[in-house]
Amino acid sequence: MEWIMKHMIIPDTQVKPGSNLDHLRWAGQYAVDKKPDVIVHIGDHWDMPSLSSWDVGKKSFEGRRYVHDIESGIAGMEAFLAPIREEQQRLIRNKDKRWNPRMVFTLGNHEQRIQRAIESDSKLEGLIGYDDLMLKEMGWEVHNFLEVVVIDGIAYSHYFTSGIMGRPVASAKTLLTKKHMSCVMGHVQDRDIAFANRADMKPMIGLFAGIFYQHDEDYLTAQTNSSWRGVWMLHEVNDGQCDEMPVSLNYLRKKYELSE
Repeated sequence: MEWIMKHMIIPDTQVKPGSNLDHLRWAGQYAVDKKPDVIVHIGDHWDMPSLSSWDVGKKSFEGRRYVHDIESGIAGMEAFLAPIREEQQRLIRNKDKRWNPRMVFTLGNHEQRIQRAIESDSKLEGLIGYDDLMLKEMGWEVHNFLEVVVIDGIAYSHYFTSGIMGRPVASAKTLLTKKHMSCVMGHVQDRDIAFANRADMKPMIGLFAGIFYQHDEDYLTAQTNSSWRGVWMLHEVNDGQCDEMPVSLNYLRKKYELSE
């Protein structure tokens, strides 16, 4: 059997006003170079600090605006998509083989802040919502927070729960133990990977995909702002099996920043 499917995974990007967006353009250029069949953004592209509940009332909260959060996230997504659209138009002009990857977005808990705000204040119903993200207009197939989408035998979700309390699983090994199939998630801000075999002896992979942004988080320390940063390419994807390849932010910077 010829295994030809290729998945590109983008973990939490957490764009907020003032974020440097260069890395998103580099990721778009990398997608053009590698031409994956599927692109999955695992969620939390929008940071949505204006709807945060953990620092309400603190000095750090001053000046935050919902509209600025939305606009910054859209700008970040446009930075990623611009090289892809340019390449698609080039292929059309040259009458070459088209490239139209399936683009899947699994909403994260930061995007879900929008829904939580509506549930907390019903007056916001119809004034704000997921439609503000413009994901469908930009070509993304959108899946709700914690909805699981299975593509070529690999399950994707912003995170997977460990039990009835709904907490995220704690490790990639636990992910495989709980779900019994290949799974990819974000959310936990770190990279972790585990391998096991199904009952039919076909291999499974459990992957915590890390993060993909340049800024450091204010709520973390110099020691905890150390998560692995980058994207992933899964090669030869078929029936949950794949060859995984991490692509670090530093690699993308060296490859594309100097060529601009």
